[in-house]
Amino acid sequence: METVSGTVVAVDVGGTFTDVCVLDQRSGALDVAKVPSTPDPIDGVLRGVAEAGVRLDDVALFCHGTTVATNALITRRLPPAAMVTTKGFRDVIEIRRGTRDDLWDAYADNAEPYIRRRDRLEVPERIDHTGRVVEPLDEDAARDVARILARRRVRAVAVCFVNAYVNPVHEQRMAEILREALPDAAISTSSGVLPELFEHERFSTTVANAVLSPLVSGYVRELEHRLRRDGYGGDLLILHSGGGVMTPEAVDKLAVRLAASGIAAGAVACRYTAQLCGYPNAIGLDMGGTSTDISLVHDGELRTTNEWYVEYGYPICFPSIEVLTIGAGGGSLAYIDGAGSLRNGPQSAGSVPGPASYGTGGEQPTNTDANLVLGRLGTELVGGGMTLRRDLAEAAIRRHVADPLGMSVPEAARAIIAVANANMADAVRLISLQRGYDPREFALVVFGGAGALHGAALARELSIPTVVVPPRPGAWSALGCLMVDIRHDLSEMFLTRADTADPDELEAAFRRLEEQGRRLLAAEGVAEEDMRLERSIAMRYLGQWRSMDVAVGAPATDLQAAVERFHAEHEREFSYRRDDAPVELYRLQLTAIGRTEEVRTPRQEPVAGATLPAPKATREVWFDGDDGPQATPVYDRAALPAGVQFVGPAVIDQLDTTTLVPPGVLVEIDEWLNIRMHITEER
Repeated sequence: METVSGTVVAVDVGGTFTDVCVLDQRSGALDVAKVPSTPDPIDGVLRGVAEAGVRLDDVALFCHGTTVATNALITRRLPPAAMVTTKGFRDVIEIRRGTRDDLWDAYADNAEPYIRRRDRLEVPERIDHTGRVVEPLDEDAARDVARILARRRVRAVAVCFVNAYVNPVHEQRMAEILREALPDAAISTSSGVLPELFEHERFSTTVANAVLSPLVSGYVRELEHRLRRDGYGGDLLILHSGGGVMTPEAVDKLAVRLAASGIAAGAVACRYTAQLCGYPNAIGLDMGGTSTDISLVHDGELRTTNEWYVEYGYPICFPSIEVLTIGAGGGSLAYIDGAGSLRNGPQSAGSVPGPASYGTGGEQPTNTDANLVLGRLGTELVGGGMTLRRDLAEAAIRRHVADPLGMSVPEAARAIIAVANANMADAVRLISLQRGYDPREFALVVFGGAGALHGAALARELSIPTVVVPPRPGAWSALGCLMVDIRHDLSEMFLTRADTADPDELEAAFRRLEEQGRRLLAAEGVAEEDMRLERSIAMRYLGQWRSMDVAVGAPATDLQAAVERFHAEHEREFSYRRDDAPVELYRLQLTAIGRTEEVRTPRQEPVAGATLPAPKATREVWFDGDDGPQATPVYDRAALPAGVQFVGPAVIDQLDTTTLVPPGVLVEIDEWLNIRMHITEER
């Protein structure tokens, strides 16, 4: 794979800030810019690019992660849309699975479907589970439905027929009739979006794709147009939830894949950092102002899930990077609950009114205020662009935590941080121990504006031996957009027992998927030599409801090795295996990958015997377990050369974050300018 020469730009649009990461592959310079997000996200993207001093006609590669799709589903700001389904099945997406997000709250209703009942229309047709046409499509009724939707001026239609996954002929004909009547509408068929069993999951995914298509496709096309207008001549690549990138042409067909684009970027950045440092296993902790996103890398691969949702009850069944998000960030509020216990989050002060120390109206204490009172944060942030008021932070902690609990202000501040750390540690255990992974075998990669303040304490709590802080933590997730390839995930149902499966039929099905994958990649300009096709089979014990994915090689002639891997994986995740039970093949899956040009961060040659520079200041800092504050050196991160080592305590300042090094922790700056903290059980 060739390496990109020239400037590469990655942009990650969040709810509060738009982060821009600029990497000059020729000089190795890595720059970041952070600007407030705008009502029209494209304005924020272009403003961030301008703030970073980038000339778009000099850019070789532009990648983008966005929350446009996520926000559209959450806010329900969706275009007029309709659903056409088999007669008698209009309520499948409303009945769902009959479950609740909170089983014990009888008064809480699930969210309404994305398409109202009056806009879910029926057409007589029926295909059985073998693909045989039982009742032909009633084309007169289909044209009547098309005329009704044309009068309603819908902009998107989801066509969802029962058993279309095994025979799509009726859906395809219905789509043709709809395109004649609504030439400008986005038409999504369930057989084209997700040709799989279980109508609720298939219908739900197709509906989400339909309602997002006009918004997301329009956004991507407009961004592409404005980039071209300003001089950019390369491809626009959009990060999708599966950890790959898509071209605008692919977004037109599968807009729903962007429904978790924003959170996927941080997980990809974690994997990239771990690979650079030589850690096959890593846990990513992206802690921002409001929330913390936690991801897991095992044997160099990000953990993924095949079923997730933005709103409970409406699954999206495309492979997505598994990210656990909790309400823990720099702005998370500390408070005393009704039982007199100290709590932290998930409520947040946000940017308005913000933490008490901002002096912008916030009155309740936050994690930022507690870190300031403990001396872990300085009063000057963002290179002097923001001043924090310690007196306001102390007053908020005293009033809301210290006095009610009979503590001193420093004790209360340490308690606030301890509760926040406990919340994050519990979340890490959920994504690791609960899945059968031992955190002691992982490195902890911390980034986001607040992650480096908490990383060492979390590692010690979880017995994680190493903490890695990337060079630009505050905007590191944006860089993740550059570290991925073009990726398509394809699937086909293949229900049969493993011990009776016909190898020839299995191989023929995989070849059909591979042919489809090659066509998709070729349409996006990927050369044959840059294509990689990866096979897997979803398996389960006969009679089970859920399945597990098992990688297989080509040709698929020997299933015994795959069955053995299934038993082992089942035992790792669920702590039991049944070697004597029949194993069923459920679904064949293919990941079609188009390798993009390689992007690398600059490497610095470590200086033998590098000496630690003089600290820029000394500050009184409270550490866990100490009776009082310690005089702690404060270093400028830009002054720390590759190869230098020292032992804490220390505080390391930079523009976008602060790194806290507790006493006894060994620090080294590696050749990629990462801070590596080596945690021991005892000081």
